Amino acid sequence: MSRAAKLAVLSVSLLVVCYVGLGYVLGKATDDRTYRSLAVYSEVLQHIQQDYVEEPNLQKVTSGALHGLLESLDPRSSYLSPREYAEYKQKSQNAERGEVGAALSKRFGYVLVVSALPGTPAQKAGLRSGDILEAIAGFTTREMSIGQAQILLAGDPGTAVKLEVVRRGRTEPQNVELIRQQLAPLHVLVDKVEGDIGYLRVPTLEAGRADEIREKLAQFERQGIHKLVLDLRDCALGHPSEAIAAAQLFLPSGTIVTLRGQTVARENFAADSSKVVWKYPMTVLISGSTSGAAEVLAAGIGANHRGELVGERTFGNASEQKLIPLEDGAAVILTVANYYTPAGKPVAEDGVAPTVEVRAANEDQADTDEETPAISATGGLGLQMPSPDDPVFRKAIELLKGGARKAAA
Repeated sequence: MSRAAKLAVLSVSLLVVCYVGLGYVLGKATDDRTYRSLAVYSEVLQHIQQDYVEEPNLQKVTSGALHGLLESLDPRSSYLSPREYAEYKQKSQNAERGEVGAALSKRFGYVLVVSALPGTPAQKAGLRSGDILEAIAGFTTREMSIGQAQILLAGDPGTAVKLEVVRRGRTEPQNVELIRQQLAPLHVLVDKVEGDIGYLRVPTLEAGRADEIREKLAQFERQGIHKLVLDLRDCALGHPSEAIAAAQLFLPSGTIVTLRGQTVARENFAADSSKVVWKYPMTVLISGSTSGAAEVLAAGIGANHRGELVGERTFGNASEQKLIPLEDGAAVILTVANYYTPAGKPVAEDGVAPTVEVRAANEDQADTDEETPAISATGGLGLQMPSPDDPVFRKAIELLKGGARKAAA
């Protein structure tokens, strides 16, 4: 074996040993026997080198080992090879890049759709929460990181990307082609439901969303609207800092959420009575497609008894990641902290449970029938008011009429 190959094997061995040792220190395993023999890793690599059917591609073995190490931690941590990281930076810095508009995570070893943004190629193709992307651009997503998937889905506007999609409730993949496009900014949807009840749907919690929500709430008050349905279903993109700012519009007191990690100092994010805009009754709609920052907002409102959370348990995906460039041009995206509810439960593991559980309409039928994107009142694809037959929406209205959780003090 060449000197370079020996160095590569040694490097992988040391990396694995360091990873395992770190896991031991952090107490990641419940059984110390997992770590009783670190030598087994070196032994496996030695057998690969000596006994594999043909001389292994050590560069590929190394890359595969690094991908596996990061992906074993959580769905958001990942390793980007030098080529992948270069492509990642290029596409991230391209202001005119085309996207498909899908929020992603990982379940069952594959990339999964958490939600599809209104009016995007993903929604137009009928992608919805729970769909599994078995392959992207001809590459299986089995053991593919979220970072890799996002690289493959992005590209020049007008270009196509082919997917193999296993629809929720089905077993055979379907071929779907998406045409990438520059995504237009999304805004909240507001409307008067009936009487003094207003409806506000939040599609994302991107920068500036809390200010937009503040303006809409002030508009409601000028219109004499004094009860609110806040719809966070399908809201899966944005940053928790924006969710915290939004929560402060409703909460006069209490803890919204707590952030902590091994190297991140514990930080409690509290309500601020001086920032409260909405003091009237409210309900919040949540579902399995509510993820990330939206879970932080829902958790703060629910835990402080500010309003009922109506619907189903959220996805579970609120954490902070750090991008760490490596000397060889590669990079690591590493989860460094998790958000915890005021009750101390990790949102990334448990999600946020509804206080009033209501199953979505026709869920069983939706699992087997094809769906077409809904058309808004303006005739285009995008945000729309819930159907009057939506049981989650109906229950929220019922609670408000019956005097749901009390208004802010």
